[in-house]
Amino acid sequence: MKNKLRHTIDSLKNDLRYSSNLKKFVPAVNAFDTFLFVPNVVTKSGAHIRDAVDLKRTMITVIISLVPALLFGMWNTGFQHYSQLGESVSLFESFGFGFTRIFPMIAVSYAVGLAIEFGFAIYRGHEVNEGYLVTGLLIPMIMPVDIPLWMVGVSVAFAVIIAKEAFGGTGMNILNPALTARAFAFFAYPTYMSGDKVWVADASTIDAISGETILGTLAANNPSIQYSWWDMFVGVVPGSIAETSTLMALIGAFILIFAGVGSWRIMLGCLIGGAFTGLIFNLLGVNALMSFPFYLHLVVGGFAFGVVFMATDPVSAAQTTKGKWIYGVLVGIFCILIRVFNPAYPEGVMLAILLMNVFAPTIDHYVVSANIRKRKRRWQLAKANG
Repeated sequence: MKNKLRHTIDSLKNDLRYSSNLKKFVPAVNAFDTFLFVPNVVTKSGAHIRDAVDLKRTMITVIISLVPALLFGMWNTGFQHYSQLGESVSLFESFGFGFTRIFPMIAVSYAVGLAIEFGFAIYRGHEVNEGYLVTGLLIPMIMPVDIPLWMVGVSVAFAVIIAKEAFGGTGMNILNPALTARAFAFFAYPTYMSGDKVWVADASTIDAISGETILGTLAANNPSIQYSWWDMFVGVVPGSIAETSTLMALIGAFILIFAGVGSWRIMLGCLIGGAFTGLIFNLLGVNALMSFPFYLHLVVGGFAFGVVFMATDPVSAAQTTKGKWIYGVLVGIFCILIRVFNPAYPEGVMLAILLMNVFAPTIDHYVVSANIRKRKRRWQLAKANG
């Protein structure tokens, strides 16, 4: 079966290459080829370093790291729905309910995003990269469960066209495409992205369900939180589909760091910046968000998920070693600042990461410039003493 499929794809590519009218569709066929099979192009000469790591393997590693959060999010979607109705159901029933709500969102995300990617590949005559494999999964995972599917599709289209293809495609974007999709949905359809009726399935149609998030409660200056630290850490709370569980994010972080894909410096920098800023506000304690213990800020909302899977995006994050520390610390600082000072955006992490995406090249520029000046001074000193 495998050999027959291999032969069919090769024959189709050869036929298209020799057709003047259909030659432009070769990149689309190549995309299916690389998706189904390991690329068979290897370095012959001229390379100093050879490695088995390529874009496809990197993207698959990220997807594997996302699976724990996705599966937990599917279960938590059903659990939040049934528990607020006072119904006790099995783990599989909760998971099944969540699966029926989330899988269509994933299907729409991939259908719309890949269609646009294929269209641009055919129009520009370049290959289809595997970058959207991760983005297409991330976008539904950071959305509210009840957002209409057509809004997901529009948000995906905006993110792929404006945040990615407008800059040249995979590896050229300055903003994280998944967060751009969420930001677009947040500002374009605010009633579906905020409030206490969007985070639990059917909350808008069933009066018994409220679904208010912890940060939403605190933003209303109400310090009464009904969830324990363990609930917050595990993620058994209302929120975006797969962002609630710090435990699942830590599992994903371990996979990314072990595989050498995610930057531990950025992750640790975000924790340091967030904890430091939260501790400073704890000393002031003017309102509920300021008084909220700094260590709890790190386990509620999408902080952990954003730190692990969004802030570490190798394209839109800082590239230099020192720059990664600076970038990460600033993401943590701005996340807590936005939470505390702007109750309209109690989540904070989305805007913090997008803001630092914009400044990441500037951070790297000054880090490199400082290193050049330092080396120049050493050279001048050695020359003077030589």
